[in-house]
Amino acid sequence: MSIFTEEQARAILQKAVSLSTADDCTATLAGSISGNIRFALNAVSTSGIVSDCDLIVSCAFGNREGTATINSFDDASIERCVRRAEELAKLAPENPEYMPALEKQTYRPSATFVQATADITPELRARIAEASINPSKAGNLVAAGFLQDSQSFFAFANNKGNFGYAKSTGADYTCTVRTADGRGSGWVTRNVADITKFDADESIAVAIQKARDSVDARALEPGKYTVILEPAAAAGLINFMMFFFDARSADEGRSFLSKKGGGTKVGEQVYDPRVNIWADPWHPGAEVMPWDGEGLPREKHHIVRNGVVEYLQYSRYWAKEKGKRAVGQPGNILMAGGTKTTAELVKSTQKGILVSRTWYIRMVDPQTVLLTGLTRDGTFYIENGEIKYPIKNFRFNESPVIMLNNIEELGLPVRLGDDESPFTMMIPPMKLRDFTFTSLSDAV
Repeated sequence: MSIFTEEQARAILQKAVSLSTADDCTATLAGSISGNIRFALNAVSTSGIVSDCDLIVSCAFGNREGTATINSFDDASIERCVRRAEELAKLAPENPEYMPALEKQTYRPSATFVQATADITPELRARIAEASINPSKAGNLVAAGFLQDSQSFFAFANNKGNFGYAKSTGADYTCTVRTADGRGSGWVTRNVADITKFDADESIAVAIQKARDSVDARALEPGKYTVILEPAAAAGLINFMMFFFDARSADEGRSFLSKKGGGTKVGEQVYDPRVNIWADPWHPGAEVMPWDGEGLPREKHHIVRNGVVEYLQYSRYWAKEKGKRAVGQPGNILMAGGTKTTAELVKSTQKGILVSRTWYIRMVDPQTVLLTGLTRDGTFYIENGEIKYPIKNFRFNESPVIMLNNIEELGLPVRLGDDESPFTMMIPPMKLRDFTFTSLSDAV
């Protein structure tokens, strides 16, 4: 059994906590059922279901902490886990930054669970794969993709009386379509909490069209160009930037939000006034768990308002050191935009480049958040509001901080998710000036 009810989870957690003699004891119970189907070369290659559940017990004596994990939940196993955590705590070195278990908190529930997603069957996964493969095969194209869906629960309790329980669902779909000769490539990604909002036919049509349109790409001289970044392309850069909204790194001079000579840029205009970024655990369509990894309640709050930085993330320890109030780390990143689609942004562009996807993004300079990466799976030249022809891919060197000061227009935000990101994101397509491409790439 991998999904426990709140009553079942509470009973296991309270049993674990009650067995401990440590100063602090926190027990976490998490389980999931994840289904998947993978296809390549226009054929299903693997499919399956993974089910798992773990109990994690952390005990502390003073500021020495130990952790143990089990995946069996009879009384004897639970007690062994608690005793092992206590043994490890007594052997551990002192942690000067250890924070004691939280007192009882209040968590406002968020709508992270959708029954339709939890009810996904192997037959539905197969139909989605079929909807991706058949039109690709009919068009002499080759599809490769992956669909993964999950239902999960997360619960925790400690010896201070704090307790939390929530369930969630989600589904991720990606598909790459190539021409048979390998000269054209298109890609699409979708992330939903509610599987009924996923349209496989619409999604594969996007990848197919880009694969066809990207054949016979021409070389364009590297340099600074007006670009339109599709939401997935923009999200890769924005995601990197959000890790630097950490109060400690800013206070210690290790962030682009650090000021020379000391202090931070909170309250300063750092971006174009049209940049508004916030977190909201209850945002419709992008709901996330109402607490963070430390058990702190999440809140709705602005991170950037009208281009002004309003928020830095304080861990419990750093908040104590600086006399600040610690707030739960954001689980989603929401960015305001306009009403236009990517296609409508293209229509308003005299000359520019459309970027479908950015990948292999790496840090160059953390002080400016200068990033390098590559475009792929459909890069196109725009002229007089139309896509004129495909172009070879570029390597770019760009900072999202500079990028968000070169905004010409923002479009309609869409939901995005990524295994490499801790955030659920709502990001708009972006029309930007002076985006820096440094060299060409022969990859499609």
